[in-house]
Amino acid sequence: MSKTVFSLLLLCIAIQLNNLIPWSASRKLDWSDFKGTPDPHSNNAALTSSNINIDFGYDEKGFQYTIKCNFDMNRSWVRIKNNDVLAHEQGHFDIAEIYARKLNKLMKGYHFNAKTAGTDVNQLYENTMKQHRQTQVQYDEETDYSRNRPKQQEWLKKIADDLKSLDEFSHYQQEIKSPHGNH
Repeated sequence: MSKTVFSLLLLCIAIQLNNLIPWSASRKLDWSDFKGTPDPHSNNAALTSSNINIDFGYDEKGFQYTIKCNFDMNRSWVRIKNNDVLAHEQGHFDIAEIYARKLNKLMKGYHFNAKTAGTDVNQLYENTMKQHRQTQVQYDEETDYSRNRPKQQEWLKKIADDLKSLDEFSHYQQEIKSPHGNH
């Protein structure tokens, strides 16, 4: 690979990373974070694009993983800006964080097996992401995309309660497990 191509690749990676906002209790979303172009085929007031990723590796000595929960500024967009819509979109990002923590809880409980680790971790991830998607859809349906204010307030309380109840699993940036399942 030439130096120019390598430099361009690094620049593209740096630009992409600059468009991701890691979830943080102290950093709430604001409208300037929504840099994407609204989908012309959608009636939504806004769209939050978040992702949960797990990277893992293992050998005979043990197992390690890293989970990331990010907001993607380039894929998130807004058409109607008001406080109700922004609170609703923050709720979507917070739900993603809940499922990142749930995934970390599952990973902490996972009994490492070098022969099946790849399949096991992928299955845990897929099951968690399925539940995550279902919860996101339920959130939109029950709150009518923020328009049902009483339901929206119920959901925001539930989200805050869930985040609090999973606080012990919020430190998922780098976890190391021994082959015997201890950290």
